[in-house]
Amino acid sequence: MDNEKRKNSIAMFIFIAAIYIIVFILEQSLRSTSIVFTVLRKGAIYSLVAVSMNLLNGFTGLFSLGQAGFMLLGAYTYGILTMPASVKEGTSVYRYYDALITFDTGVFVGLIAAGLVAAFFAFLIGLPVLRLKSDYLAIATLGFAEIIRAVCQWDVLGPLTNGANMIRNYKDLTNIKIPFTDIAFPPTLFVFIVVGICIALIVLLINSSYGRAFKAIRDDEIAAEAMGINLFKHKELSFVISSFFAGISGALLAMFQYTVQASQFRTSMTYELLLIVVIGGIGSISGSCIASFLYIAFSEWWLRGLDMGTFLGIHAPNLFRSGFRRLVFSIAIMCIVLFFSKGIMGDKELSFTRIKERLKRLSSPFKTRKREA
Repeated sequence: MDNEKRKNSIAMFIFIAAIYIIVFILEQSLRSTSIVFTVLRKGAIYSLVAVSMNLLNGFTGLFSLGQAGFMLLGAYTYGILTMPASVKEGTSVYRYYDALITFDTGVFVGLIAAGLVAAFFAFLIGLPVLRLKSDYLAIATLGFAEIIRAVCQWDVLGPLTNGANMIRNYKDLTNIKIPFTDIAFPPTLFVFIVVGICIALIVLLINSSYGRAFKAIRDDEIAAEAMGINLFKHKELSFVISSFFAGISGALLAMFQYTVQASQFRTSMTYELLLIVVIGGIGSISGSCIASFLYIAFSEWWLRGLDMGTFLGIHAPNLFRSGFRRLVFSIAIMCIVLFFSKGIMGDKELSFTRIKERLKRLSSPFKTRKREA
């Protein structure tokens, strides 16, 4: 059994290394404006926030809907801290206010700070909210996300958040340098590296004693408490860690979009993330990653022609018009939910042993036919 796990680990490492090599080759061969990079970057960012949400919903059993709020906090923190002081003192961004913070930090400091600010607010909001259960917890966290969005647009906080106006001219994906050099870091590869490190840390957490405590709480709170697990402490820990990585994903999204505005982080974003988690499989890290890339690819790329009048070589402007993409996308999602009730991966993880077994099952009818012939 240990030998089997070792083989799976080595195969998975080779698979992940191959993905990074492919991403690097694509960045050297394709134009920077290619839609492929939009799918890869946004898909990777959504993978991180979906995995962080799955840590709560799938592994701890907490039904939280506040991820968009924590992403907002991370995005604003990153934008404010990494915006050059010369931009803040001028009139190009803080047009109606005097900037409260006039210094700027590096990219990596901004990413860590984005996660820490989101984690701090999660700690505060978790003290009263995590005593609630089920739908009540979901409503409370959803309300928190909406309150944060409204507060960030408040004129009183204008010197910090620029009010309802957008923040821009901070360090985005085009401003990243390889440490101790002046060489530009490939943007997509940078996103993949940051997301990969964060997801790896979440996986290590899930496989640790704390992760086993999270799963025990999810399965049966009464039994977990009888075993000596402090329910509130572990719920708070899961909530804070999940929010920390949601904050980092919000900072990455800000780097990807080049602007930050509170109106971008609506409730619909939380529902999109929840949909990704359900499609991938509640309790599956690899399922959340696969579903994130599929969701972004379908919504941003493959079905885009349905709004443009031409789809799959068929030119029908009277049929394929603006909004038709959402209709087809909704039907596709309904089919996935109906035929894959537990999601693409269920509560399982992607492993090469499982892939081999699936390939054997698929090839067995063909082998039977050859023997009969």
